[in-house]
Amino acid sequence: MTVPIPVLFRRAAWLPAFFVCGLLCAWQSSDLAQKSEQAKLLMASRRYEEAIPIYRQLVQAVPGNTGLLLNLALAEHMAGHERESIPHFEAVLKSQPNLTPALLSLAAARLSLDQPELAIGPIRRALAVDPKDADARGMLADALSAGGHFDLAAEEYRKLTEISHDDPRAWFGLGNSYQAMARDAFDKLQKIDAQSPYVLALVADTRAQRRQYRSAFFFYREALKGLPSLHGLHAALAEVYRKTGHADWAGAEDVKEQQLPPADCGAHPAECAFVAGHDIEAASVSPKREPSAEALYWRARASNELALQAFFRLGELPASVQMHELKAEIARDQDQHLESVKEWRAALELAPGDAHLHEELAASLFLAADYRAAFDEASKLLAGGMNSAALNFTAGNSLLQLEDAVKAIPFLERAVALNPKMIPAHAALGLALSRAGKNAEAIPHLEKAIAFDDDGALHYQLARALQSTGQAERARSVMIDYQRIVKSNEEQKQQVAQEAQITAPNE
Repeated sequence: MTVPIPVLFRRAAWLPAFFVCGLLCAWQSSDLAQKSEQAKLLMASRRYEEAIPIYRQLVQAVPGNTGLLLNLALAEHMAGHERESIPHFEAVLKSQPNLTPALLSLAAARLSLDQPELAIGPIRRALAVDPKDADARGMLADALSAGGHFDLAAEEYRKLTEISHDDPRAWFGLGNSYQAMARDAFDKLQKIDAQSPYVLALVADTRAQRRQYRSAFFFYREALKGLPSLHGLHAALAEVYRKTGHADWAGAEDVKEQQLPPADCGAHPAECAFVAGHDIEAASVSPKREPSAEALYWRARASNELALQAFFRLGELPASVQMHELKAEIARDQDQHLESVKEWRAALELAPGDAHLHEELAASLFLAADYRAAFDEASKLLAGGMNSAALNFTAGNSLLQLEDAVKAIPFLERAVALNPKMIPAHAALGLALSRAGKNAEAIPHLEKAIAFDDDGALHYQLARALQSTGQAERARSVMIDYQRIVKSNEEQKQQVAQEAQITAPNE
């Protein structure tokens, strides 16, 4: 339930067809015509930065010419100057409200600035002009996903799969949208009651998918205590028994599943729909009221099933960037980071130079503990003009793991500047500063991250930093918390070891 939603339908696929000024413009000056032709050639050669000043001169020389203004906006957009391009696209649309190139380019600029809500309107207007435009529909699905409208995004991706049955982008987007719906349902369910047996059942599903069978067994058994008649739990427990070599015990759980009464469709419509195989219906939640815990549970189950169906279809298609990306994400989710690295590299063979794929490769290299390679990959992207918080974090944290805290600090400082809410970056920066002897500077970053300290390492480092800056009383308090965390973790390990034994079915 944790696969991210990438931008699948990228701008470069359709923008070159939009260079509208040339024969459309009536020139009174051969000099202007010559400049126009020069700019057009620069755009065709992807030398967008060089085309911008020429188009600016032309716009000034021929004010009010919509074609020139559009070409200036396109050049700015393709060169990455999104903020400068937007007012120019909007000016074009004032005179030609239904001009598809301007509508879609404006939307692409908004998406590049992480403004998906502002991108949706222009794309819908473009689709009203041409409902069969698959690239525009793909952009709409991307924008809806980025804006958190996962159910609407799934509808658009499903339409795309109907238009083009063999488009891996559409199937990948559809699967990711359903996974996001499942994740959203689980998050809402946790907010209602984190200890709910519905939550325990979904946690068990996740553990089983990761092949953590002893843990899955424990959570399924706990869920059954609160929901003994819930369809699917006994079958899931039977599957755990089979995976761990207990076929006889699996048979007993299969019998229990078969003996459950049919779902009451009046009282439990979502469960009834799921059991009947109507996954889209089960994944739907009425917008008229807050969904119940039960409805959210079945929404999560059904959305996961729909995601699996989409990804299965993706796997039937010829090798694609999207298939390798999916395999890389699955491997990462299962902590198989070397396998993930292999898949990102395979994806890059099909799409060399794709910045998103390079960024994910850097992250997987870090997770695989190949810190030198992770730093080299991230720093190469940063030198090429990318400047995301995630990239700076990967570069800085790699250097930190390589015991080069001083060189790590500038990267980590940029990461928290770009994304002040990035807690792991604050934690890494606090550790780097303290190891570099800058304890006073380290303290605020360690304090921001300390609530998420699950192994006590940040507490220990904060206590040392406080001690070194003369704050002995606070240091003692934090060290007590550190000792409590270490003790609690040890007790939990012992408890899990005792509880997570796979035993015979309950009578």
